[in-house]
Amino acid sequence: MAKKDRMSGNEAVALALRQINPDVMAAFPITPSTEIPQYFCDFVANGQVDTEFIPVESEHSSMSACIGASAAGARAVTATSSCGLAFMWELLYVAASDRLPIAMAVVNRALTGPININADHSDSMGARDSGWIQIYSENNQEAYDNFVQAYRISEHKDVKLPIMICQDGFITSHAIENIVVLEDDVVKNFVGEYEPGNYLLNEQDPYAVGPYATAPYYFEAKRAQAEAMSHVKDVVLEVAKEYEKISGRSYGLFEEYRMEDAEYAFVIISSAAGTVKELVDRMRDKGIKAGVVKVRLFRPFPGKELAQALAKVKAIAVMDRAESFSDMGGPLGAELRSALYTQRLNIPAMNYIYGLGGRDLLEEHIEQILSELAQLAQSDEPIDGYRFVGARD
Repeated sequence: MAKKDRMSGNEAVALALRQINPDVMAAFPITPSTEIPQYFCDFVANGQVDTEFIPVESEHSSMSACIGASAAGARAVTATSSCGLAFMWELLYVAASDRLPIAMAVVNRALTGPININADHSDSMGARDSGWIQIYSENNQEAYDNFVQAYRISEHKDVKLPIMICQDGFITSHAIENIVVLEDDVVKNFVGEYEPGNYLLNEQDPYAVGPYATAPYYFEAKRAQAEAMSHVKDVVLEVAKEYEKISGRSYGLFEEYRMEDAEYAFVIISSAAGTVKELVDRMRDKGIKAGVVKVRLFRPFPGKELAQALAKVKAIAVMDRAESFSDMGGPLGAELRSALYTQRLNIPAMNYIYGLGGRDLLEEHIEQILSELAQLAQSDEPIDGYRFVGARD
C-alpha cells in the first residue's frame, strides 16, 4: 500500500534506488547531487541494499566504473551535476554506443563559468546529443516516479540505452515536499530482476563491448542506436501505463495543462512549469486563454506529438533554461520550431531564455510574455530572433 511522506527530491531519488537495489553504484560528490550517494551510502552501510558502492576519484571514473559494471551484466547507477556531468562527456557517448542501460540521476546546475551552483539546464542540455534518454521532473514526486520507471525503459529489449532522470538543483533537490511512495515489494516487482542477455561474464557466449569500428561498421552501429532511440517513446508510454496501475499517477511524453481552449501556450521543462501553471491560472481569471505544455521526455524529442498538441493555438512561448549560443535561441526552442515546421504548422513561436544560474521567473515576466504573444499572433512580420526574460540590460 502506498504511503505519504515528506522528503527532498534527492532523498526521494535515493529512496527509489534503495527500493530498486541496483548491483553497483559509483559516484563522486558534487553540489547539488551529493546527497543522493550520501543517503544511499547509509543504506549500504545499514545492510538495506546489496549494492556494491564504489567511491571514485572523479566523475569520469564513476561513469567508467558504471560502464564496466553494466558491460559485465550488472545493473549500474550514478548521480551527478553540472561540471561532474561535463567531466563524463567522453564516456556518455561510450555508454550509449555500447548500448548499456545505465541510469543516472542528474541534478541540474549551471555550468561554469562564471562559477554558479544554482539551477539551469546547461549541463544536461549540453549532453542532449550523447545518445542518452532524457526525462525531466517538475517536482519531488516526479523525481521519485521517474526513477522507479527508469530501468524499465532503458533495459527494454527494443531500447538498451542509458537514461538520465533530471531534476532542478536546490529547487526540488533540497526542498521538502509531500509525496506518496510505493511499498518496497511493489517497486521491486515492478522493476524486476535485470536480465542483461549479452554480457562480458557470460562464458557460454563470448561477447565484445566497445570494439574498434572502421568505416564499414561505424555507420551501421550509429544507425542501430538511432533505431533503438526511435522505440523509446512507445516504451515510455507502455511503462507509464503499467506504473499508473500501481501508483494511480499518470505520465506521458509531456503534460498538457489548460490546453483545451488555449490561445497562447507556454512550452517548458522541469520545476518552473509549476510556477507557470499557477500564473496561467491567474491569467485565466483575467480572461486570458493561456495553457502550458510541460515536456517530460526530451530525448528522444516528441516533436510530432507536441506539434499536434499545439496545433490550435495562436502563438507559442518556448521557454529555455539554457543558452545554446547559436544566436537562434535555446535547445528546446530549436527542437520545437523544427517540429512545427515538419508538421507544416505555421504558428508563431517565440523562444525565451529564462532562469539562467537560478534567476527567478516572476509573474511580471509571464504577463510581459503574454502581451508579446498577443502582438505576435496578429503580426505577419518575421520573428526577430529570441529574447531573454528577467536579465538586466
